[in-house]
Amino acid sequence: MIATRLVKTSYPKKDITFLLKDVTEDFTESSLEERENAVRSGAHYAERLPVEYRPSEEYTKLYHASVEKTKEQLSCLVGVVTRRILLNAGTEDVVLVSLARAGSPIGILIRRYAEQILNLDWPHYSVSILRDKGLDEKALQAVREAHPKSRIQFVDGWTGKGAIQKELTKAVNLLNEKQDLDLHDDMAVLADPGACAVLFGTRNDFLIPSACLNATVSGLVSRTILNPKYIGNDDFHGAKFYGELLEEDLSNDFIDQVTSCFSITSAAAEKEVLSTPVKVERTWEGMKEVEAIGQKMYSETDYHLVKPGVGETTRVLLRRSPWKVLVNDLKHPDVQHILILAAEKEVPVIEVPDLFYRAIGLIRSGKES
Repeated sequence: MIATRLVKTSYPKKDITFLLKDVTEDFTESSLEERENAVRSGAHYAERLPVEYRPSEEYTKLYHASVEKTKEQLSCLVGVVTRRILLNAGTEDVVLVSLARAGSPIGILIRRYAEQILNLDWPHYSVSILRDKGLDEKALQAVREAHPKSRIQFVDGWTGKGAIQKELTKAVNLLNEKQDLDLHDDMAVLADPGACAVLFGTRNDFLIPSACLNATVSGLVSRTILNPKYIGNDDFHGAKFYGELLEEDLSNDFIDQVTSCFSITSAAAEKEVLSTPVKVERTWEGMKEVEAIGQKMYSETDYHLVKPGVGETTRVLLRRSPWKVLVNDLKHPDVQHILILAAEKEVPVIEVPDLFYRAIGLIRSGKES
């Protein structure tokens, strides 16, 4: 039984359970400068939260346009990855565990596709995973206790260079060794441009509109928090609920728009799944470019400062201290929101036509080359 006071969300209860401690009343965000200075001084990034970005009118219009343009493509990719999850699991008894918070809306879409198109009832939880800290062990124990025999499937939105996949593999191996939880590291994502996931909808680097916003497309839930001032040894990792953003919330609008296209694209999704392997090997191809750029652009190589892919570049501009942005085509529609954010923050954008990714965000280190 879960005794922790769980964080609230604007999503319907049947769609998701966030296994995150509610620290809404206790936790205060830090300024960008405070947070970046703390991280540079050795503090973990999850000890503090950035202030939520409130999008400009121009940016919001571009977000809505991107949803309208991509919702059928997204619905097809959701269908592809959902069917691949089912085939890979070898059982209909699947429990979805999305990685908060980018994985949360994708997990909901997968849950809905399973229900509406495949007639399957897959429970869906969202848990915290943090670089250098691993999975929230207490949350995973709670999932396994509630579903002792089910196949647990981890879900995220997209991959960058593969840091979260590596963190997941390490955590899964550790938890299986310590507690025999029968976990698998075959994470499912919509987009895998880094070629580091084995279950995906596509390996193209394209814009998933939920990457464009923060809490207002993630059920009004913050990034996850792991700070000993607020999170005890027996607690789940924490999160805040941004009730003050309720009027700006687009979380369910995004889900509903993509869901409305499932019946239109289900045949195409089924055809795609039947014509390709269910699982594809990881090649980590994207990491090779990240390493080359890290060595070229920074005097002290720290690959955590290189954030590849459209989704990760967007996140850098929304909540980090960006230094530069690289894109392979300034005119491509998938980077137009990046150009708006970069202009708002006065961040230079450089066109690099032979870039493997469509975009790469570079974080300021104070030791740039």
